[in-house]
Amino acid sequence: MQSPSFMRFGDLPPASPVVMSVPHAGRDYPPALREALRVPFDTVVALEDRHIDIVATRARTVETMIVQTRARAWIDLNRSEAERDPRVDEGANPMAQPQPSAKLRSGLGLVPRRAAAAPDLWRRRFTDADISSRIANDHRPYHDAVHDALAAAQAKFGIAILLDVHSMPPLSAAGVPGGSPPRIVLGDRFGRSADPRFLACLETEIADTGLPFARNAPYAGGHILERHARPTAGIHAIQLEFDRSLYLDRQFDGLGTGVDATVRLLKALLTALTNEALAMGASATTRAAAAE
Repeated sequence: MQSPSFMRFGDLPPASPVVMSVPHAGRDYPPALREALRVPFDTVVALEDRHIDIVATRARTVETMIVQTRARAWIDLNRSEAERDPRVDEGANPMAQPQPSAKLRSGLGLVPRRAAAAPDLWRRRFTDADISSRIANDHRPYHDAVHDALAAAQAKFGIAILLDVHSMPPLSAAGVPGGSPPRIVLGDRFGRSADPRFLACLETEIADTGLPFARNAPYAGGHILERHARPTAGIHAIQLEFDRSLYLDRQFDGLGTGVDATVRLLKALLTALTNEALAMGASATTRAAAAE
């Protein structure tokens, strides 16, 4: 299946137990979005994980990868269908979110209401039919593609790992011992979305570069990990955040001088994750055979 709002690279069934997801780098802004803006266009561009799809594309080898092309400002794939903001969405049902998530309360729901410190983005509220169409045509097809790739990888290798690739603004050094904020953040929903050995192997690779990193702070992973991770069934998921200053220019717009090093690091992380997954899958197969 191929949707106009995402691209899939690689085989199905996958050639690797590692599946990559890039949900926030889309640069396709439909005319209806542009017409509804009440702020300059550059304001919503700031919502992108700018050009992290280029880093991921250069780093992948045989991994199956799903990349969203529609802009995050149109619909955020890392939010659940229930995270509809009544301030921008006429079809939002408050009963669907009796305790709204922190992201929804802050204006970063299924359709973002704000970007950084900017005022409200939209001239008007969107109709229920409009948002329902975005869910049906953009949100669900992407998640279906991720699900299908993970299910096929798990069936083939006995294990599957989703690496959900993002980028983040540089973090503040405030409150960080030694004044060195993390340049990379790994998230596993505080141990709920992946076996600890997978984060440990990634941390070993990152440590070799000398880059400071953190686990689950300030990004622990969102709806994509919550929806697709099933560690007890052999499907694990990890969110990976790169500081944008690692690979973008000083304006955080185009690719910078650090892009090649960032590609090499991501490639090393994919290799480490693949090797760990294959070892874990082989061990599980051996135990199952012994039990028979």
